[in-house]
Amino acid sequence: MKFTRRTFLKTSGIATAGLAVAATSTDKFLLWAEEAGLIQPTYVPTFCEICFWKCGAIAKVLNGRVVKLDGNPVHGNSRGKLCARGNGGIGLLYDKDRLKTPLINIGKRGEGKYRKATWDEALGLVAEKMKAIKQQHGPESMALFTHGTPTDHFLPLLSAYGTQNIGMPSFAQCRGPRDVGYELTFGEGPGSPERVDMVNSRVIVLIGSHLGENMHNSQVQDFVEGVSRGAKLIVVDPRYSIAAAKAQQWLPIRPATDLALLLAWINIIISEEMYDWPYLERYSEGFMTLMHSVSHCTPEWAEKETDIPAAQIVETARMIGMNAPAVTIHPGRHATWYGDDVQRSRALAILTALLGSWGRSGGMFLATKASLPKAESKPFPEPGKEPLNTGGYPFAGAEGVTQAIRTATISGSPYPIKGWFVCGTNLMKALPNQKETIEAISKLDLLVVVDVMPMDTAMMADVILPECTYLERHDALAIGKGKSLSVSLRQPVVKPLYESQPGWWIAKELAKRLDLGEYFPWNTYEDKIKAQCSTAGISYDDLKKLGCLTIPDTAAPYITYDNQPTFKTATGKIELYSAELKEKGFDPVPVYVRHPLPPEGFFRLTYGRSAVHTFSRTTNNPALYELYSENEVWINVKKAQALGLKNGDYAVLTNQDGVKSTRVKVKATQRIREDMVYLVHGWDSTPKELTRSSRKGADDQGLITRYAVDPIAGSTGMRVNFVKLQKEA
Repeated sequence: MKFTRRTFLKTSGIATAGLAVAATSTDKFLLWAEEAGLIQPTYVPTFCEICFWKCGAIAKVLNGRVVKLDGNPVHGNSRGKLCARGNGGIGLLYDKDRLKTPLINIGKRGEGKYRKATWDEALGLVAEKMKAIKQQHGPESMALFTHGTPTDHFLPLLSAYGTQNIGMPSFAQCRGPRDVGYELTFGEGPGSPERVDMVNSRVIVLIGSHLGENMHNSQVQDFVEGVSRGAKLIVVDPRYSIAAAKAQQWLPIRPATDLALLLAWINIIISEEMYDWPYLERYSEGFMTLMHSVSHCTPEWAEKETDIPAAQIVETARMIGMNAPAVTIHPGRHATWYGDDVQRSRALAILTALLGSWGRSGGMFLATKASLPKAESKPFPEPGKEPLNTGGYPFAGAEGVTQAIRTATISGSPYPIKGWFVCGTNLMKALPNQKETIEAISKLDLLVVVDVMPMDTAMMADVILPECTYLERHDALAIGKGKSLSVSLRQPVVKPLYESQPGWWIAKELAKRLDLGEYFPWNTYEDKIKAQCSTAGISYDDLKKLGCLTIPDTAAPYITYDNQPTFKTATGKIELYSAELKEKGFDPVPVYVRHPLPPEGFFRLTYGRSAVHTFSRTTNNPALYELYSENEVWINVKKAQALGLKNGDYAVLTNQDGVKSTRVKVKATQRIREDMVYLVHGWDSTPKELTRSSRKGADDQGLITRYAVDPIAGSTGMRVNFVKLQKEA
């Protein structure tokens, strides 16, 4: 179709309705109209939620339609750039498969039989069932599973209701053991985003951290900048990842032996006196005990465990030690590997301490000490029963141990869990052993899911409440505690499509029906944000215009004479030896324990991320699906040939318990060890409502039927499963 001014007038209805292009107008048409001077764009800043990095974005809007997203140049997490996933926000907004209206289940759970409902009916039904659970079993018998910004709305709701049984997969299935390991050592976690000063590093060490594939925007920018400035790169990974391709040293370690390598490095740093003694003497406790504990962890011992030559272990240790303190030992992010993950994270933290890198340029910078005043709110009721979401694990975090709630739901002990409220997470793709999740759901009187898309867990719910996308809503202010304190605003770029509603509205309306309206005293969420800005002395108008404000004079990233670190440990120092762990019956210094190897004919199953997808939440995104439409199973080319497989073939994976995957494309490559296979996480969604991604690729989570629970924090080590491959018949 050739566009002319007459065409534009006819199509847009300008002749009779003014300058109002219909929402169904194509982007091509709108961009032509803009170029012709017939319409003018508006630019609205917000922040992204395609992943959880919360990058600042600026949306270009033409007559009510978002046509482009760019990185916000004043936002520290984006710096004017967005990754492919961030650009996929438009795909999410206009995905025809979105949840459009509240739905009520009219069949058995999992059948996918629903009828449309009004918001009043759906919220009324949820409130009725929640009141019944509270009356019959107590409020603690409702549990909340949450992740991301919906937490800011539904955690207050469930807390006001009277339950503290909260579970976030971000702890027990992701970074929980990492945070606990660093907290036990330094008194605080490494931050999110992690406070890695790679721009100023002389050496960067990545241990199973796939920068360039997990695509955390600002961190990748810093990584690239650091390497371009001459930083040497050491990558420990059984797979030749994108980052490994940039490395001076690639260590293709045997899976499950990372702790042995770390202890050997620690031993070499100590025995060759490459540690920072003035730093350790002033800030740490337990050096002598550590030295004796690792004295047997020689390079030759580690070689037998890790498959890394002793000479390379020594060479890389010296590369690290001789460039300290400007060395980034990256703490990683997804840390739930083998069930001893707190101790592996402790070893990473101890190595960082020995080098004097905590609070030093090129290592780990200190978080700003500045903060915003907390808004006053009505106190939540005290629970009548002890929360069960820690599972009895002594160092479980406040985010809860998800599978502990699941176990209690199945057993009814120590008291029954009869309702699940799920938002911001797809539990079927997050928790190990899907059979246990399905069994737990079968025990419930109520399963409510708030989601944007008809994901696997949503399509098992009794009631589905459609949340609008992040481009259509306000959410809580994002408070950044990096080198400086920053505040970012999420605001609607366009009005909500269909009958979807923002999470804050859903929570507030449900609170009214639960007689809890006093916990949500504001009229709109924007009113709440304005009040918070007023209390903090922040200009809401400036924030709305710019999208992000960095508070001046709040940066103090490095240790100096007048900027001394504080360590919130029992001793007030860095704890190389942990008396807390000793008191609870755990090793006070990390000790390597050998893990089982794959049985004959099997491979260890590992998994990771794609640069253009975020878990299962983006696999149906039309823009991102076009870039990567199904995952592949990586297998060493020699092993593939022995099995009669070649690149592009399809195979089926079967795990040690007989669970089979759907068909998955084979990637036969030299870039992976012979004793393992690798899948990008999040594929093979079951709902047919996901018209692109349904039954595409293989579901790694479905094959993770076994998991090793870390006894310190309760997190689930999920790289303990083994699979064999068979060519598709």
